[in-house]
Amino acid sequence: MYWYKSKTRFAVALAAVIFTIACLSACKPAIKETGAQLKYFDIKGYFEKDSARLSKLNPLVFKTVVHNGVSESKKVHIANWGAELNFFKSSDINRPAWRDSYTIEADSNILIYRAKDIDLKTREIVIKLDKGKVKWILIGNYTKNLLYTTREKLSYFPDSLYMVEKMQAVRVIGINNYKITGAFTQ
Repeated sequence: MYWYKSKTRFAVALAAVIFTIACLSACKPAIKETGAQLKYFDIKGYFEKDSARLSKLNPLVFKTVVHNGVSESKKVHIANWGAELNFFKSSDINRPAWRDSYTIEADSNILIYRAKDIDLKTREIVIKLDKGKVKWILIGNYTKNLLYTTREKLSYFPDSLYMVEKMQAVRVIGINNYKITGAFTQ
């Protein structure tokens, strides 16, 4: 029974550490709350506004989900655009701690942000603009730790298509590949 108590103590300690980290990260104010000016393109704000716009429009979407090669497609009206586009919103790089963590390349119609630190989840954001209006957004995310490795490629073309490609390799479980595509039909 000694081994059982050791595993239980370890599990409780691990849960306490994870809970503490989650609580501490939740206490950090958003950049907008601090009053600081945004240094990078406002990904979070853009997708919040576009989610609200799409909720009002309620477009018909041909949605395809592929999980490890098994595909399912159907035409749907998305009930919660905020949740649907959350992968994109969570790639926001406008945090006070990351103020100087990305290089910026820009010309008249392309913005490119690249992470200077390989430990940052969002590695690259490429935004195509036309007269200040977003034409498309591409985002590359990568996370690696002791338990898993995750790669995400996010593509968004307003009023046309969005795509989330995700590969996750979990140590005990194995590899999972996901691809979610939503094509606007109206």
